[in-house]
Amino acid sequence: MLAQPPLWFIIIAFLCALGPLVLFHELGHYWVARWLGVGAEQFSIGFGREVAGWTDKRGTRWKIGWLPLGGYVRFVGDMNAASQPGETSKLPPEIRAKSFHLRPWWHRFLIVLAGPVANFILAIAIFAAFFAVFGEPRTSNMVSAVIAGGPADIAGIEPGDRILSVANRATESFEDVYQAVTLRPDENVDVVISRDGEQRLVKVRIGVKLEQDRFGQKFKVGRLEILGSERQYVPPSAVNLIPSATAYTFKITQWMIDGIWQILSGRRSVKDLGGPLKMAQIAGQQASLGPFEFIQLIALFSINLGFINLLPVPVLDGGHLVFYAAEAVRRRPVSERAQEWAFRGGLALLLALLIMVTVNDLASFGLFERLGRLIG
Repeated sequence: MLAQPPLWFIIIAFLCALGPLVLFHELGHYWVARWLGVGAEQFSIGFGREVAGWTDKRGTRWKIGWLPLGGYVRFVGDMNAASQPGETSKLPPEIRAKSFHLRPWWHRFLIVLAGPVANFILAIAIFAAFFAVFGEPRTSNMVSAVIAGGPADIAGIEPGDRILSVANRATESFEDVYQAVTLRPDENVDVVISRDGEQRLVKVRIGVKLEQDRFGQKFKVGRLEILGSERQYVPPSAVNLIPSATAYTFKITQWMIDGIWQILSGRRSVKDLGGPLKMAQIAGQQASLGPFEFIQLIALFSINLGFINLLPVPVLDGGHLVFYAAEAVRRRPVSERAQEWAFRGGLALLLALLIMVTVNDLASFGLFERLGRLIG
């Protein structure tokens, strides 16, 4: 078992992972806004008091805040970093022409959408680079062996069967099977197999296994108790490099959605949600394993950041997109009062979620267990 990295190393690794992701996200907003002629007053990496910065020839203040846990672009006409509309009626004409909130709804929609899209593009670029150097991981969905007495054996799955889907999730590779099963410990699921050219539906009760990673952390996972073919790394052609990386990124996003839906539907505990502290720990662990593992983690974090920002929660990019879509349908903006209350509710929801995942993180570190022993 590997020792946990020291705290200082975890902090540095987390900042090195988070900083580029936030920068790339905000650059997505900034470049599309600049392309559409919208002015930016501030571009900040981090929050709070400025510790370093400069002003470019367009009047944009580029700065670094003392709390490096996010960032924002404040456009002309924004009241705050959440892009709530400020007072624009008294602005001079040359400034009004660059105001974000005086642009057509589709301009604002594209500018906001560009941030999450930039994170997905970054992940695609990282995976494309890995595929070009090492090859694309490929496995067959054919079962090579079935462990006697395991869930697959009990359900009647045999060597040579191809697993086409698990819980209505298509499984084109053994990796797809692994991900679909891992997320469903102790669940009854439908599994579609292909045997002798015929498709069959089998009912499977997925097994539960308590696993421990290289750093001693324990977690429950689902298991079918089957073996697949050996993973191969096949370099894609130059033409298929970006499509392959895009498909891989889309597949990871599907797994992410699947996991969140299981939590929302009550099939998995909310204790499985991790927050910034857990992310920092994982960043430190992966960085201690080497640069390749760390860069792969950055790609996963980038997908995570892009996906979370697309959630329809006010304050997040997805919340703004909902407002602009509503404006397109109603042919008039959502009232400022409604937006203000929505932003307050969204902020309260995010703060509550942050508290909950922080408690989860501290519990996973064993803090409460140690406190219980001290008190007892």
